[in-house]
Amino acid sequence: MTYCVADYLADRLAEVGVEHVFGVPGDYNLAMLDHVVGHERLQWVGCANELDAGYAADGYGRLRGMAALATAFGVGELSAINAVAGSFAEHVPVVHVVGAPSTDHQSAHRMVHHSLGDGVFTHFMTMHEGITCARAALTVDTARAEIDRVLVEVRDRHLPGYLLIPTDVSAAAVDPPSGTLPAPVDHTDPEALEGFVESARALLEKAGSVDRVGVLAGLLTHRVGGREVLRELLDAGPLPHATDVWSKSLVDESVDHFVGTYAGAASAEEVRTAVEDAAALIVAGVYFTDLTSGFFTQRITRSRTIELGARTASVGAATFAPIELPTALAALVPLVRDLAAQGGAMAPRPGAAPTLPAVDADEPLSQDVLWAEIAGFLQEGDLVLADQGTSFYGASTHRLPRGVDFLGQPLWASIGYTLPATLGACLAQPDSRGVLLIGDGAAQLTVAELGTIVREGLAPVIVVVDNDGYTVERAIHGPTEPYNDITRWDWTAAPAMFAPGGGATACRAGTVGELRAALRVAREDPTTTAIVQAVVPRDDVPQLLADLTKALGQANSSS
Repeated sequence: MTYCVADYLADRLAEVGVEHVFGVPGDYNLAMLDHVVGHERLQWVGCANELDAGYAADGYGRLRGMAALATAFGVGELSAINAVAGSFAEHVPVVHVVGAPSTDHQSAHRMVHHSLGDGVFTHFMTMHEGITCARAALTVDTARAEIDRVLVEVRDRHLPGYLLIPTDVSAAAVDPPSGTLPAPVDHTDPEALEGFVESARALLEKAGSVDRVGVLAGLLTHRVGGREVLRELLDAGPLPHATDVWSKSLVDESVDHFVGTYAGAASAEEVRTAVEDAAALIVAGVYFTDLTSGFFTQRITRSRTIELGARTASVGAATFAPIELPTALAALVPLVRDLAAQGGAMAPRPGAAPTLPAVDADEPLSQDVLWAEIAGFLQEGDLVLADQGTSFYGASTHRLPRGVDFLGQPLWASIGYTLPATLGACLAQPDSRGVLLIGDGAAQLTVAELGTIVREGLAPVIVVVDNDGYTVERAIHGPTEPYNDITRWDWTAAPAMFAPGGGATACRAGTVGELRAALRVAREDPTTTAIVQAVVPRDDVPQLLADLTKALGQANSSS
């Protein structure tokens, strides 16, 4: 078989770490998908719809650093565009590959299916301009160079990209790659780094002792590859440290001096004090959004702050650039070691391990009890996905065991995202047990991917929080209005629908004892998807979410 553009794309996807391609087939991409299926290092994962495929690719990309989504032109790509926008908002590298009508049809402006019928074939690519970092409509002459350019941009900028491949271009003969893609480049300016180090040293020395230096770490640290060097920084001295809820699990929450999750005025007092009253505060890769900052109630004093962005670093009012975030973190490590060596630090404060609540087994479930039980259920190496609403904000205030990854989507906040994202995340990290925490309303939006999860041989524990509707919306506005109601489902019947051949179980838990029993059985069988329908009161919400939704409701009413 002649080597073609589709083969070139498949080889480059494999080179950047993609092993699974998510999507939905259509006549404009079918021939291209033959080359995906036939590639020795790629596996096709067909999803129930394009939106779910985009969510699955997003979950995969968060853990692998690159993901691929394949859809057909027009109807397919627009069905996925919400997911691509979420990946852009939350800095997830996903390349969206769109199979398009042939160049002959396009140049003749023919009225073909899946188009708008006006003979113009650039509408949908234009729609992606604001939510992708790089785009290309491939031709035979440009395909190799443009595939390389877009993939490198997606990889290095940690944002989605877009490739439009006409059917005839996909099949066109080209040469295989002549070499590997260029490696990422550290753009740090040495003089800027030297100035940053001197300013940072002065501020840290002014703090006096290492326990008076706080660290607040955020999402961008993970996205730009700074997680390991952040760990080195935290190991350099007993630094009190926290993350925001967007970056939960970025650090080991079981260690000494992890103080908790920071959310502005909605934080626990000990967390707020450790962050806001630090003599010097290192803020690494943090974005303050409405729902992660207690609705912009963070109180960070600039003059006492070392702040690291993707390619900038500041100390007080002085900004130094370009400096890559991992490079800036690495430069702080010897400064913290020197400060720690001077002594005077307080004894380590042991991290609080999750404990089961002292409640009777016959007690009905509540939000507080549910999330405490889930925290006690989690084990090292688990992979937790929490959907926006009571699940995310209920789970995010509890400490995680060592080695647990926690994924959510608090900025884009598209409910239902985590169910298909569980598919992608579990394929990206197959040695972890997936634990999906999702509300009943959110789960109804993307439930079709349960079948795909079972088909792919995955076995997550899925806790469906059955509180009879959109409880997070009720907390914001309209607690008794019909627009916050949903049709109530019997989730224990889901295996018969989505896994008729086996591979899934389901049970209902309305009491603490029933929940504990269901979770115990799920843990004992790591080969089967276990659905737990956890029934809680309709209007019960976690305290953090109650604080946030109150502020959000007031803001929406006054806008």
